[in-house]
Amino acid sequence: MTGFGTRKTPRSRGRMGSGGGPDRATLGIIGLVCAVAGFFTLGIVLGPIAVICGWLAMGRRWTGSRRAMALVALILGAIDTLAAVLWTFF
Repeated sequence: MTGFGTRKTPRSRGRMGSGGGPDRATLGIIGLVCAVAGFFTLGIVLGPIAVICGWLAMGRRWTGSRRAMALVALILGAIDTLAAVLWTFF
């Protein structure tokens, strides 16, 4: 039984999914849903969540392909947060 438990070729990290949490497309969708839902209820909570998810979905970069949903989530989340803060204080 020599060699029990050893591999000659280790598995790559990306073989069984991302392994590092949700992928960028999922974060973009979550951010967009939170931003739209935040206009109707709990904007002070869902707005920042949308901004964070949008920022993470963009990969912390402003350029690149397929970043439209993440950018929309980021902008709507910021507007949502600002509107909720203004509505709370005024």
